[in-house]
Amino acid sequence: MAKAFARGRPIAPLVLSAQERVYLERQVRRHRIARSLSERCRVVLRCADGIPSKSVAAELGVHEHTVGKWRRRFLKDRCDGLLDEARPGRPRTIDDDQVAAVIERTLRTTPADATHWSIRSMAAETGFSHTTIRRMWAAFGLQPHRSQTFKLSNDPLFVDKVRDIVGLYLSPPNRALVLSIDEKSQIQALDREQPVLPMMPGVPERRTPSYVRHGTTSLFAALDVASGFVIGKCYKRHRAVEFLNFLKQIDAHVPEGLGVHIIMDNYATHKTPKIKAWLTRRPHYHVHFTPTSASWINQVERWFAELTRKRLRRGVHTSVRQLEADIRTFIDRHNENPSLSNGPNQPTKSSLQSNASARKHSRHYAVNFRFM
Repeated sequence: MAKAFARGRPIAPLVLSAQERVYLERQVRRHRIARSLSERCRVVLRCADGIPSKSVAAELGVHEHTVGKWRRRFLKDRCDGLLDEARPGRPRTIDDDQVAAVIERTLRTTPADATHWSIRSMAAETGFSHTTIRRMWAAFGLQPHRSQTFKLSNDPLFVDKVRDIVGLYLSPPNRALVLSIDEKSQIQALDREQPVLPMMPGVPERRTPSYVRHGTTSLFAALDVASGFVIGKCYKRHRAVEFLNFLKQIDAHVPEGLGVHIIMDNYATHKTPKIKAWLTRRPHYHVHFTPTSASWINQVERWFAELTRKRLRRGVHTSVRQLEADIRTFIDRHNENPSLSNGPNQPTKSSLQSNASARKHSRHYAVNFRFM
């Protein structure tokens, strides 16, 4: 009796095997997958749960005919039916072996008259058009014109030093200052031979490549890791005498009973007998040297990069006094809203929450370092 009143075409049941369900669920969870394939897998999974096509369409925001199409395709070809069929069009004139040969030649050989291939030199060598070579290289992410440099540290204690310094960054000790110290030497006070032409609509700022140098200065800086405050002072020369003077001025502002952890590189100025003797007489100072050829781990280097990018590279200075005044202004503006969010060495959220007390005390101590 119930069959007599049934409407519509009978729908074949959609039953999934355990292997098919695992495959479909894995495709749905993947991030790097075509949205269309992910949507088709969701349709099949919902239909396999016994949900009517109209309800599946409303839930997934697609047309009911779309649900029916992919349901039928899956019942016919199973998982392979969810893939796109071959589209009509011009047949390929370059097979996979030819593409592999071009890629192999790009990676393994160089032209006789150059150090790397260009699109047009490879096109002339293989007989393909330059647009074809461009598409091949783009498909495999090849860019022969680009080159990068790298430097490997030969420090036998590299891992131990990195763990030590990163541990200070992520979990600075309570009742202690963690200072990242370094110097930016020979900062030039440069003035252009002609006035800088300002930016205009469609025209960037322009300056002459030649310059007039009015002297140099050296900046000693210490970045408070917990709060982001920067302590800085400019000197005319860059020697152990100036570095020791900088340390003494820091020490004069450190409250009694407070530990100081210093992170610095292996520059000879930091390891003279006078510096070692001065640090030895102060047991509350703890020195952490960066690994050899790995000064990038010192966070103050990232702040130096910001100083160069924002103030020095395009700055015009007619005297060393003006240059030092601009550096002081930059430090003061930075300390109004210090942050460690610039650059790759970012503390995690959990570490920031767990060390709120350390940052609070460190910020209080750092504001007293206004001796530049």
